[in-house]
Order: sequence, then C-alpha cells, then structure tokens
Amino acid sequence: MGSSQTFRLTDKQDEALGVLTSPAKHIAIGGGSRSGKTFLIILAIITRALRAAGSRHVVFRFRFNAVKASVVLDTLPKVIKCAYPGLWERCRLDKQDWFLTLPNGSEIWFAGLDDKERSEKILGMEFATIYYNECSQVPYSSYILSKTRLAQKTSLKNKFYFDFNPPSKRHWTYRTFVAKVDVESNNLLNQDDYAYFRINPEDNKQNIDEDYLETLRSLPERSRKRFLYGEFADDDENALWRDDFLLASRLLGRIQDAIPDFKRVVVAVDPSGCSGDQDTRSDEVGIVVVGLGVDGHGYLIEDLSGRHSPNEWGKVVGSAYDRHQADAVIGESNYGGGMVEHVVRTAKPNINYKEVRASRGKHIRAEPIAALYEQGKIHHVGYFPELEDQLLAFSREGYQGVKSPDRADAAIWGFTELFDAMVRPPVKQIDVVIPQGYSAF
Repeated sequence: MGSSQTFRLTDKQDEALGVLTSPAKHIAIGGGSRSGKTFLIILAIITRALRAAGSRHVVFRFRFNAVKASVVLDTLPKVIKCAYPGLWERCRLDKQDWFLTLPNGSEIWFAGLDDKERSEKILGMEFATIYYNECSQVPYSSYILSKTRLAQKTSLKNKFYFDFNPPSKRHWTYRTFVAKVDVESNNLLNQDDYAYFRINPEDNKQNIDEDYLETLRSLPERSRKRFLYGEFADDDENALWRDDFLLASRLLGRIQDAIPDFKRVVVAVDPSGCSGDQDTRSDEVGIVVVGLGVDGHGYLIEDLSGRHSPNEWGKVVGSAYDRHQADAVIGESNYGGGMVEHVVRTAKPNINYKEVRASRGKHIRAEPIAALYEQGKIHHVGYFPELEDQLLAFSREGYQGVKSPDRADAAIWGFTELFDAMVRPPVKQIDVVIPQGYSAF
C-alpha cells in the first residue's frame, strides 16, 4: 500500500471500508486475488481495537502456518505502519501464544483451525471481532461454533468479518452472503444483518504490477472468473469434482482423532523438470501421502508438493515414507523414465518402490477416483487448497487448469494404487470360435 506518507485507499477500497463500518453484524468482502481484502479488514480491526481499550479480537484461518505467514508477519505490520505511523513500535507481539497487544491493552489473537487444541482454547474467550480469513476454506460448522464467542461487552458493536476468493455457488459463503438464506433451514436471513461487497484486482491497480494483472487476464475462463473478476462459479455439468464433494469429504482435527487405522499407506510422486524453488518455468513436483483405512475408505493425509530440486524432493519423499510408516512409494515414470526411482533410492536406498505408467489421459485416470469421492469413500484430513483447486479443474473434456495438475495427479496415482481392484478397467471378454477342423490344436 506504500509508505505512511503516501498511504491512500483506492475509491473502491473506500467503499469497502464503508461496508465494514456499516451496522451489519456479518460482513464479507469477496473478490479476486490481491484486491486488498485482507488489508482492509485488518485495518478495520486495528481501528476497532484502538477505539475500545481492552477489547479482544481474533483472526482465524484454516491453517495456522498460513495465518502466521500471511497475516501476522506480513499484512499486520504493513497495515499498522501505513495507517498508524509509530504504533507498531509500541505494540507487543507474543510469538508463543501468538497475539498482539496494543498500547491501550486491546488484543488481537491469531489461530488456525488445524490446531484443534489451540483453537478450542481460544474459543473459550469472548471477542468483539471474529475474522475468518480466506473463509472459502473454512467449514460452515466452524463459523456456527464461534457464534457464541462473539460476546465481549465493549463500546463496539460486535462483528464477524470474512474474506474469500469466491468458490462455487454451492458453498456456504454464497448462500449466506449473496442469497442470504440459512444454510440448514433454507429460511431467509435478516437482510440488514448480512452485508457483502465485491472488490477485484483492477480496483487495486495502483498497488499491483501490470504483469500480475496480465497473468490473471490470461487464465482459463473458470479461474479468470474467480481470481480476476471475483465471481462465484456455476457448476460445470462436465466437472469431475465439485465443491460439495470436497466439503463432504473433509475431516478436521488431529489425524489420530479423525481416521481409523490404516491397512496401507503410500507416498505418490508425480515428477517434473523443476530444478528448485526458484525455477518458475517448470511445474511442481507432486508428492502426496494417502492411506487406505480398515473401514475401506481412502484418506488424503499430507501434500508435500512444491518446487523442489531432485535432491530435495528425494529427501522429502524419504522423510514422508518413514514418518507415515508407508508401505510403498508410487512413482509415475512417463517423465524421465527411471528418474523417479533413481532419485528416491539415492535418498533412501532400501525403499519399497513401485513404478506406474500412464496409458490413458489424465481426465480418464481421474474419473474413477472422482466417482469414489462422490460416493463418500475418500476423505481429506484437513484442507489442501492448491491440490483441491486442481481437482476442481478436471472435466470429462480434459483438464481445464493453467499448468499441469501435479498435486492432483499424485493423489490420483496414490488412490488408484490403494483402490486398484475397484478402479482398474475391466478386461473385455472375447468369445473365440474355433473353426471346424482345428479342434486338435
């Protein structure tokens, strides 16, 4: 947003701030990528905290590491230094319990829903503001659970804040803030109590590189609607995965509480030509851990994909193999022949390795796995945003995403291995008629 001397909101951001300060109790800012949504809501929270000494506020995101990196260590200090010069030096950031104390005694707490014990502890407090950052990743049940915690008595009107890149119209954010109907009963909500404002990257042009906007403009239509125009997506009748499949599949809490014992665990690898985290020319290396439970259901446990050099991702695979006591590493061999096995065995010589080879298109391989999701037989232990975005881009007409779906491909290979008998194409039976006179053979 610039230095404190040049700090100025765009006209659209001024409008958004007006909505955030409106009488509505539940306020959502939706829209495209890098439009300033998080900046605006953090600005509103800081201002509320300064106006009510001793007030308490909380910022939730699905994963704690994400809220720490994106909000606490990035957006938060930027907002304070831009809007309230000199204030940051007078605040105290507790990096053990992760909360910021302002000079007037107000507190802003930060939490991830993936840390069940800590989030439950924080929800034992009362707050004047509860903010769900990137709430398209947040289960509706978490929002409902926190409603009783918006109860601190201060001079402020207590408020819920939300921001998100709009998912599909089946998601609870669309029903709550656009349709304004209760998700469970389908009854109309109090219209004055819910407000929604859309803001997009074009509304923040003065703070964004033109190259980034050009990148968004060049995305496929579905991604462009979401990340450039901030539009909720209609369901594609040819889509293999839908948002509601993924929401229904999701399990929260610690792994040991969420899933049964495993019959089998595999680490699946979909390689790329990536040479390291600075290599933006190549796709990522897909590395995913999946398990088959004693209940016969599949579980997506961990996504370790990224821009790793061969030496790095070999170590990542070996570490995951040991950590999860995996039965095998599954490696896709079409790219680079035996390269995957060589890299994995260099990092861990005695690993149990199995090579798989693609003989059909990506979307053909994906269809039987998508069917298992629709049947409720595969679950995600937590939220995997990059991988799930790739799954949502699979269509019966092909993959509609921007680059290769390395994360999703790895997961599909892994689940294909676990559910081999169920997803293997049936062998066509051929009736052979032996001509007369050849029966002796």
